[in-house]
Amino acid sequence: MRRRRVTNTALVSAGTVLLATAAVAVAMPAGAAAAGCGVNYSVSSQWQGGFGASVTITNLGDAVTSWTLAWNYSAGQTVTQAWNTTLTQSGTAVTAKNVSYNGAIPTNGTVSFGFNGSWTGSNPAPTTFVLNGVSCTGGTEPTDPPTDPPTDPPTTGPADITVNSATKYQTVDGFGAAQSIWGSAWSTTDTQTLVGMGANQLGLSIVRTGLSPESSEWATHVNSLKTAKSYGSNVKILASPWTAPAAWKTNNSRVNGGKLKTDYYDDYANHLNSYVQYMRGQGVPIDVTSVQNEPDWHPDYDSMDWSGTELRTFVRDQGTKVQNTKLMVAEAVNLNYNFTDPTLNDSTARNNIGYIGGHLYGTEESGRLRPYSLAQQYNKPVWMTEWNLHAADGGGSNIWGNPANAAVWNETLDDIMRTVHKSMEANWNAYIWWYGKRYYSFIGDGESAFGTVAGAPLKRGYAFSQYAKYVRPGYQRVALTKSSKASPLEVTAYQGDGKITLVILNRSNSAVNNAVIQAPQNVSRAEHYLTSQNANAASQPTSVNGGQATINVGARSISTLVFTL
Repeated sequence: MRRRRVTNTALVSAGTVLLATAAVAVAMPAGAAAAGCGVNYSVSSQWQGGFGASVTITNLGDAVTSWTLAWNYSAGQTVTQAWNTTLTQSGTAVTAKNVSYNGAIPTNGTVSFGFNGSWTGSNPAPTTFVLNGVSCTGGTEPTDPPTDPPTDPPTTGPADITVNSATKYQTVDGFGAAQSIWGSAWSTTDTQTLVGMGANQLGLSIVRTGLSPESSEWATHVNSLKTAKSYGSNVKILASPWTAPAAWKTNNSRVNGGKLKTDYYDDYANHLNSYVQYMRGQGVPIDVTSVQNEPDWHPDYDSMDWSGTELRTFVRDQGTKVQNTKLMVAEAVNLNYNFTDPTLNDSTARNNIGYIGGHLYGTEESGRLRPYSLAQQYNKPVWMTEWNLHAADGGGSNIWGNPANAAVWNETLDDIMRTVHKSMEANWNAYIWWYGKRYYSFIGDGESAFGTVAGAPLKRGYAFSQYAKYVRPGYQRVALTKSSKASPLEVTAYQGDGKITLVILNRSNSAVNNAVIQAPQNVSRAEHYLTSQNANAASQPTSVNGGQATINVGARSISTLVFTL
């Protein structure tokens, strides 16, 4: 669906178009708000079934210490997520209130907040507001009809990005995130939001779960994993153990490292196998089972120490005991080859594993964010199974609930999305983030100090979905070339399910407009979705002619172009 362009000429400033606006001004009683207060409601982005809106209240006055703004929707809009306000909805009635972390009302009497919502049929702006109990009325001018695509197709010309599907690289296994390793499981709704393919769902195709040393804890995640398998599309489960039972270790403890005693190697293999068979019996096939999370890191929580040689010996001698799954070695902190090369260089051990795993902490700095040639030589897919970064908050703040926060977006685009791009260029087969539900992650956890709504998609989740939702398991990365016009763009292309999909990062401060993308053949349809500081996986206008599409790539954005062949 093309984005609707709806304007209110009374509120359009030079060079700015609002999709929908309403502005009102009214005198308020003393102590409630200053005379001439105003409300500006604007829809900043709109996509199929969803929209983002911002609201500014002006000239509240110095005497006002709190505010409540109420309005009604008339066309089936529903608020799904809000920031810088406490927002509730009952039927058509919406109420927004100030929140304590916003602090005192500024001396200029202006406050702003925003929210995302869904809509059906149409999405008109409300025209009547009640501010601190006093009615404010105003109106909008008639809206323009939706803009239709041009009648004549654009002229075919030189391409800025040309996809070459004859040159093929790695097959993608998926993009994912971890459940809480210690503690409660995702709810059914959380799981559906994370793995679902619908509006405001993120399309994850891998779920990482912890393999507890205590079998009494295995049931905790059964329901969420079962939901992921049944509700998602081709979702894979990765089970990662942090430690063996304490009695089997040299330090007799679950924490602070300690090695697995060699005379317990067979018990540990049977322990892994028992977990896999238990989950299988619960209707949750475990696709991949890691031998050890971070064998090179020994913190004061669950952990266990291995050398690369010890891992080789374990999988060589015990690996076949773990049935109905494929083993992974070794999830080292920075994909340290010393923990995986010994297994790859031993033919028996190599045949007992299916995957190579590693974490991203320090990997780029150590020069290993690149193709792993030994793994490629033996056709072992490489999965990046954990990374966690939230330096933007400076140690903790409420910035994460505000999708328009620049620090959050800059870190998301320049660090997280950039490394996803580089991992794909490195021929890695999967990218798995740390917790999927956390204030700095893909959906909020509701912690009041950080300003997120429990279960609501966050900006980082929408950005990650530009890969996860549209580059599906089994797609194969293919080659492309770029013109000088497209040189600021970081692009990867994939083919599968009768589609060609391009994920485009534009980390520059300038848009690349009228970019011509050339597919390997004529296409029947092209869809373009974009996430930026002001948009969440929003559908973008796209024109198609034969095998070419013309799109605008916004500054500081990540977008996905999907060709249907």
